[in-house]
Amino acid sequence: MSVDRYVAFDIETAKVLPESVDDLMDHRPLGVACVAAAVSGREEPVTWHGMDGDKPAPQMSRDEVRSLLDDLTAWVDEGYTLVSWNGLSFDFNILAEESGLPEQCARLALDHLDMMFHVVCRLGYPVALGKAAEGLGIPGKSGGLSGHDAPVLWARGQYRDVLEYNIQDARLALTIAREAESRGELVWVTRRGSKGRMPLEQGWCSVRRALELPLPDTSWMSDPPTREDFLAWLPSSESGN
Repeated sequence: MSVDRYVAFDIETAKVLPESVDDLMDHRPLGVACVAAAVSGREEPVTWHGMDGDKPAPQMSRDEVRSLLDDLTAWVDEGYTLVSWNGLSFDFNILAEESGLPEQCARLALDHLDMMFHVVCRLGYPVALGKAAEGLGIPGKSGGLSGHDAPVLWARGQYRDVLEYNIQDARLALTIAREAESRGELVWVTRRGSKGRMPLEQGWCSVRRALELPLPDTSWMSDPPTREDFLAWLPSSESGN
């Protein structure tokens, strides 16, 4: 697929949770504070958030999330490919709940390029966004913020800081998608500090294409993630695709 027709997007949730929380999904609904997209060939990012009078709202309303989905769908209709890092099991999962439109989210999710899901389907385990950036020599996250910090700062009214963090993640996903495809491989830094590599002989795979890849050998892992884990939220009418 062409590297100049990507829309990389990322969401930030709204619900403030203790830092000790391991699995955000155990505390749903999480709400959507804001969303950012980096579009190939465009210098300026695109952002979405709710409005409360003349300032950003604590979280996006159902109608505002639905409008966001319409925008993403319009890009797809124009020939763009949506790109994410773990968007299948997280971003689109949350958007489905917040919009009340799981079927539309499922169609977008299955046809988009989730780089982390491609890695899991190919290798049997996930890779962190920051580790992929490090392995490819791409400047990664900065500013000392984390996904946990974003809802806290948003609730405090530090909207610009959160939006910049959100935009940075979207731009990072776009840069990784293009750089890895250009090199013909994804490179990341492993937990041991060495370089991991995954060839991209035919470029990145959409979720649908990744599901067609042969199952990797995960016999050496004690609790390997399964493809079904990522697809669990999809409506039954879509999950078989």
